Amino acid sequence: MKVLIVGGGGREHAIAIMVSRSAEEPRVYAVASHRNPGLRRLCESTGGVLAVVRSITDPEAVTQVAEEVSPDLVVIGPEEPLFAGVADALRSRGFTVFGAGSRLAEIEKDKVFARELMWRYGIPGRLFYRAFTKLEEALRFMEMAGDVVVKPARQAGGKGVKVFADLEAYLAYERSEAKRLYVEKMYRELVSKLRDVRRKLLVEQRVEGVEYTVTLVTDGSYSVALPAVQDHPHAYELDLGPETGGMGSIAGPGYTPPFLTREEYRRSIEIVERSLEALQKEVGERYVGALSGQMMLTAVWGPTLIEFYARFGDPEIANLIPVIESDFLELLDRAATGRLAGARLRIRDDLATVVKAVAPAGYPLDRKAAKGHPVAVDEEGIEELGCTLLYAAVEELGGAIYTTGSRAFEVVCSAPSIEEAGRLAERAVGMIRSLDGWPLIHRSDVGSRELLMRRIEVAERIRAIYRYREARGLLGTSIVWVPGKGIFSDPLTRPFQVPKGG
Repeated sequence: MKVLIVGGGGREHAIAIMVSRSAEEPRVYAVASHRNPGLRRLCESTGGVLAVVRSITDPEAVTQVAEEVSPDLVVIGPEEPLFAGVADALRSRGFTVFGAGSRLAEIEKDKVFARELMWRYGIPGRLFYRAFTKLEEALRFMEMAGDVVVKPARQAGGKGVKVFADLEAYLAYERSEAKRLYVEKMYRELVSKLRDVRRKLLVEQRVEGVEYTVTLVTDGSYSVALPAVQDHPHAYELDLGPETGGMGSIAGPGYTPPFLTREEYRRSIEIVERSLEALQKEVGERYVGALSGQMMLTAVWGPTLIEFYARFGDPEIANLIPVIESDFLELLDRAATGRLAGARLRIRDDLATVVKAVAPAGYPLDRKAAKGHPVAVDEEGIEELGCTLLYAAVEELGGAIYTTGSRAFEVVCSAPSIEEAGRLAERAVGMIRSLDGWPLIHRSDVGSRELLMRRIEVAERIRAIYRYREARGLLGTSIVWVPGKGIFSDPLTRPFQVPKGG
């Protein structure tokens, strides 16, 4: 059996590893925009090759590689090829594809579309929002906006997301000014360049809690749920700094991390399943691929949807490597061919997993500075720890390995507890080094007991509040009473306005 993987990052390396373990003994091929050394070696070890094209978002370029390889299954890793219609082009040429069509992938690409879908179909876990096309409209709204999150309406890998906590009344004017200046800056530098979505700017209800990801593998009729995973998107320890594509992730033991109950996991899966059903009804097409919900446990809803991914998360999918006992290739192939009914996912429930990403300094804000640095890794040392090394944003040039500006490596470790797996991952990260003195960054707190206990404490506090609200029929509501002003039910708007100097 031949399998062609589209993409050349850590996620695709993880998928390739799990696919290569299949009883089918597949020949693994990949098409990427750079020469990933780990992915190349894995392909060659199975009798396949890694093909490099100018852009994996070019449907013709990817289709040409597929026609040369003639694979039995194509698996698309990243979101941008899905947005660009690569899955559609491949299917139109008769290939069997695991990956959502472009119209279905709108649920990730267009965040306003996703919010509208949830409200139209009354799906739990939905947040209040406003969407804007013109800067002037957004600025007028921001004059009265209260506790909100501002983000680009299009998926942009976490870029541009800003949280504004409107807690102190005496700072109302100053916060309004800060919001206005931020929206102007983001619109000028990022939002104005968006060409493939109608609405440009999204303002959402701000919520607090513990984040995690749940993922479905689906053939459009039947779905298999993967274990819940917690990503760590912020660049620096203690969840500080800019958002990244993910600096590490934790999972297990079993299907839920220690801060999440099985009931909360079930509700989260139901939210994604109902959204999938609504999406297929809205678009009129069958969804084949992975659909992930980036969730947060909040006082408003309990399990709450923050955003969707129309593919496997990165690094979240890597947490499956040490624990999956099912034939992963069979699972993907059954989904792609509409035979997922009856499939079961078997995992080891006695192991927790920790993934840590290593990136060159400069990431994520200055990728140009983070690019072109030679790096080396002690693969044997990492293997001796029982961990797995994933090559991500690195490429081979003249026999050396260089960074390409994003997360360069990921290490995946497992142990009976998250803390033990975290300690192993920290040792494994120490076996990756820069050869030109350029600093490499990672989060040492991912998988630590201290951070895990903070997650558990926050989740317990949130759980007490949302269960109290649920018992009184108040889930999803946001009501603020201000003496002398009345009751306000829209959490996006400030119930009072303080003039300058007031």
